[in-house]
Amino acid sequence: MRRTLLLAALLAAAPALADPPMSAEAFERYAMGKTLFFGKAGIAYGAEQYLPGRRVIWTFLDGDCQHGEWYEAGGQICFVYEARPDTPQCWSFFDGPGGLTARFENDPEATQLVEVEQSPEPLLCPGPEVGV
Repeated sequence: MRRTLLLAALLAAAPALADPPMSAEAFERYAMGKTLFFGKAGIAYGAEQYLPGRRVIWTFLDGDCQHGEWYEAGGQICFVYEARPDTPQCWSFFDGPGGLTARFENDPEATQLVEVEQSPEPLLCPGPEVGV
């Protein structure tokens, strides 16, 4: 049974990765004004709010948020954040029937995320040490 579920999950992701990645324009149309929540291997991974001017806010869902921006480079969507402005994080995004799939291109074997939810609401960013 477990093998069947794993195979079904892999097959569901395969068509999205066989298609070409989204262009910057398609990604912007999809994400603008939304907060997207991502999972990895069935576990909550993080969320990102997409703002005007290709600005973003990212959180690993720990209350600590990083502000940044995104841009297209070589057909990938790259993000830079305030904590590490010299280290772009580049991804390929694929639009599938269940939402986005994102592959981390800095190390394609390391991370593949799946959109699990989206919201028009902003992220809550109280910080990791509130009340300490």
